[in-house]
Amino acid sequence: MKKMIVAAAVITILLAGCNTTAGLTDITDALGKDWKLIEVHVNNRNTEFDRRSLVRDGFGDIFTLNIDAENISGVGAPNRYSAPYTVSEDDPLAVSIAVVRSTLMAPIYHPEKLREHEFFVYIQNTYKWGLLNGKLELHSKTAAGADVVMVFSL
Repeated sequence: MKKMIVAAAVITILLAGCNTTAGLTDITDALGKDWKLIEVHVNNRNTEFDRRSLVRDGFGDIFTLNIDAENISGVGAPNRYSAPYTVSEDDPLAVSIAVVRSTLMAPIYHPEKLREHEFFVYIQNTYKWGLLNGKLELHSKTAAGADVVMVFSL
């Protein structure tokens, strides 16, 4: 029963549709979709992921994200992961993601030199999210505190 109340509260907050700085809008339209990482910006260093090349090389399903009413989940490189999240009552773009849980397969490929562990750190350090021009953005920090923006596309 408590989970249902929390899920209803999260959905209500997301549906509030608040616009804030940087042009981001709430993530209501992001729920239940399979997002794929296409860019990572760390301290103004931009890394783009060529999803066509990843598919061609057999790695099309890595660095993905799905959001439901209670959890984020997806595939790192190569492990499946999930984590519960909470959205601020005052700002539907402010989010806190708990520690990522994942399977324990050994990675064999690090596209664009992004290690799965770094990806998980970025996910769990996310403090703001939203949609911008049809893309999902997660604003985060590295383990050392540097700014990170991860951009996902459908």
